[in-house]
Amino acid sequence: MVNIAVIGAGFMGQTHATAYQQIENASLMAVCERNEEAGRAYAERFGCAHYADLEELLTNCPVDVIDICVPTFLHEEFAVKAAKAGKHIICEKPVTLHVESLDRILAEVKKAGVTMYVGQVVRFWPEYVRGKKLLDEGVLGELKAYYAARLSEHPAWSEWYRRVENSGGGLVDLHLHDIDYACYLFGKPEKVYAIGKKNEYGCWNHVTSMLTFEDGTQATVEEIMEMASGYPFTMELRMTGSRRVYEYVMKAGKNLEDVSSSRRTAYLYGDGKEERFPVDETDAYQIELQHFVDCFDQGVPSPVINMEQVRNVLCTIRALNQSLEERREVVVSYE
Repeated sequence: MVNIAVIGAGFMGQTHATAYQQIENASLMAVCERNEEAGRAYAERFGCAHYADLEELLTNCPVDVIDICVPTFLHEEFAVKAAKAGKHIICEKPVTLHVESLDRILAEVKKAGVTMYVGQVVRFWPEYVRGKKLLDEGVLGELKAYYAARLSEHPAWSEWYRRVENSGGGLVDLHLHDIDYACYLFGKPEKVYAIGKKNEYGCWNHVTSMLTFEDGTQATVEEIMEMASGYPFTMELRMTGSRRVYEYVMKAGKNLEDVSSSRRTAYLYGDGKEERFPVDETDAYQIELQHFVDCFDQGVPSPVINMEQVRNVLCTIRALNQSLEERREVVVSYE
């Protein structure tokens, strides 16, 4: 059994708690939330203890894992404290806004000898898992073109998303999902080029990126975080091979708050035929967290994600930001 404390009682903290309720070898022991009313409501809903202060939680609650679900700009603070306390870490994406910040976290994780995972949930999303399998097994043939998109209204549940210094804007918070998946498939990008529009707060919330990987593979990824009001949260994936094409489209409820009502289709095209796959409605956060809990429980590293990959993705995001700012192609630095 893995004992877990969640930091943050907001939307994502509740999403993780809901998933833990379905995981047999996970026990949600506590929530750490500075807002007393929100913390107590969370504790009552999920049947756990509430602490307003992390130090108090670490002193009085016997947990193995700290699950960080607070705003991005607070991740480093809580990750470092958790590592110094000898706790394993799960951290929601994006892990942090800058590579230097991530390196400080990784130094503390290494010093403490603990394990850290970052919740790049798309790697565990059933239709994206299938896409990787089709590519790896050669079903698609030689990959000729790759396109992914993520489109949404601006999140309405918190104002901190609007401040680029706190969230990184759509480039870091939303675009990162599909950049991460492309890197999961193809490795480290060699160079990137991006075009887009900033909003009045300095956030790159309209971005189209071109990534060229070390083996010559190219990928196009689109992100819009300011769709018109009422536009459904949309995910698209199209992998065009020499033999077949795999395509997945999801149009969900507002800002993913009503996934159960989403319209999801996944097709494989080729040889003059189309094959429609049944939709796997298993919650991807539950799949992801079950995987992390199993890794902690069994004392084995994850075969799906590691912190070197997380760092490579953040380096790619920073290169895309540079490309947007300077309007030119940028070679990705992993220094």
